[in-house]
Amino acid sequence: MATTTTAERVRAVLSDADFPAEKADLVRCAENAEADTDTIKALGAMPPVTYANLAEVMRSVPLDQGQSAAEEAARRREHDKPGLAQREKDVSGHPIVDELGENRGS
Repeated sequence: MATTTTAERVRAVLSDADFPAEKADLVRCAENAEADTDTIKALGAMPPVTYANLAEVMRSVPLDQGQSAAEEAARRREHDKPGLAQREKDVSGHPIVDELGENRGS
């Protein structure tokens, strides 16, 4: 689900929420705080569980990361984890051949 809400908007509309709270209670609180449609939709997209605090809500609500769909797709294609992918490693040759020489039997 594409949403254009931000963490600041969610915090603002849930500033009066009483925790622990069910998802429906949080959506109702946002509606009472006159939240924009995207923020209400984002809260509605959360899993239907009881949230103990605002931090749990922030981990569950889908937020706009400030990237277009094309930028997000490009980011996912890039290797951003520590270390190198196997294809990026500079391997001179086959390690067994390097150590033992060519296989003369085949």
